[in-house]
Amino acid sequence: MPQLPAVIADESALEEMLSCPDPALVADLADVPGDILVLGAAGKMGPTLCRQARRADPSRRVIAVARWSEPGLRARMESWGVECLAADLMDRTALAALPDAPNVVFMAAMKFGATGNEPLTWAMNVLLPAMVAERYASSRIVFFSTGNVQRLVPVISGGATEDMPPAPIGDYAASCLGRERVFQHAAATRGTACFGIRLNYAIDLRYGVLHDVAAKVRDGKPVPMAMGHANVIWQGDANAWTLRALSRADASCPIMNVTGPETVSIRWVAQQLGARLGTAPLLDGEEAPDALLSNAGRAFAAFGYPAVPLVTMLDWVADWVGRGGRSLGRATKFEVRDGKF
Repeated sequence: MPQLPAVIADESALEEMLSCPDPALVADLADVPGDILVLGAAGKMGPTLCRQARRADPSRRVIAVARWSEPGLRARMESWGVECLAADLMDRTALAALPDAPNVVFMAAMKFGATGNEPLTWAMNVLLPAMVAERYASSRIVFFSTGNVQRLVPVISGGATEDMPPAPIGDYAASCLGRERVFQHAAATRGTACFGIRLNYAIDLRYGVLHDVAAKVRDGKPVPMAMGHANVIWQGDANAWTLRALSRADASCPIMNVTGPETVSIRWVAQQLGARLGTAPLLDGEEAPDALLSNAGRAFAAFGYPAVPLVTMLDWVADWVGRGGRSLGRATKFEVRDGKF
C-alpha cells in the first residue's frame, strides 16, 4: 500500500486506491495458482476486488460474472484486464456453462428488498449457494456472509466472536446463515475447500456507514442513534483479505469475522464529520446498550491490521461528501435493529 493521500480526487483515484494490492496479497495468491472466478461481481465490492486480483498477478485470468445492469461497468472492468461474462446465476444451464476455475469468490446475494420478497431472498441466499457449491465442488470457494447472522451484543462486549452461536434476526440474516450452512455441508460431504467472510461494514467513499452519516450531517437530517455503534473497514482491506482467504480455504470451512478493530460510536462519528463539514449534526434519540458488532481478532491474527485507519476514512469521506462526490445511492441501513431490510 502506497503512502495514503490527504484526499481522494475522483472516482478513478478512488478505484485505484481500493484495488491496490500489497505484498501479503501477492504472496498468498501465489499459493493458489490458476484462474479466479468471481460470481456476482457487479456489486459494491466486486469490481475493485476483481481489479485487485488482476493487479496482484497480471498474468492470471480473472473472470467476473454478473448480469451487468449498471451502464458502463462491464467496459470499465474489461479495460482493467478483467474478463467479463454475462449470466443469470439462478439459471442452472447458464451456471453449468460457466468455465471451470480452481478459485471461486462467491459474492451474489440479496439484502435490500428482502422484506416483502422473502422467497427470492431465500432462493438467492441459500438455493443459489447450494447450486454453486455443487457446480464448483472441486474448487476453492471463498463466500461472503454477514455479521447479521449474530445477535446484537452489548457495546462493552468487544463484539461477537465466531464461537458464539448464531442468532439471526429476520429473513435476510437467517438466509445468510443458511448460506453458511450450505457451504459447510459441501465441505463436510464433498471435501470442498471453503472459507466464509462475515463482513460488516465495508467503507467506500460512495457508500457505507460513514457516507450515510456524512450525507445526513451535510444535509441537516437527523442521524438515528438507537444503533449507536458499528464496526467499519476500508473496502480495499476487505477485498484483500477476501482474496487472501483463498489460500486458507479447506474442508473445515473456516468462517471469519472481517471488520475493523474499533467499536465505533455513531455519535462520535457524526460529531467528527460535522467538525470536518462545518455543521453541527442533528442526533436523533439515544444509543441502545447493544449493537451489531463483530470481534475480528482472528482476522487480525491471520491478515494483520487494516492498512487504512478510521481517522483517514473520516477525512476522505468528509471531503468526498462535502464537495458532492458521487453516491451509489445504496444506504447500508446500519440503523436497522429488527432485521427488516
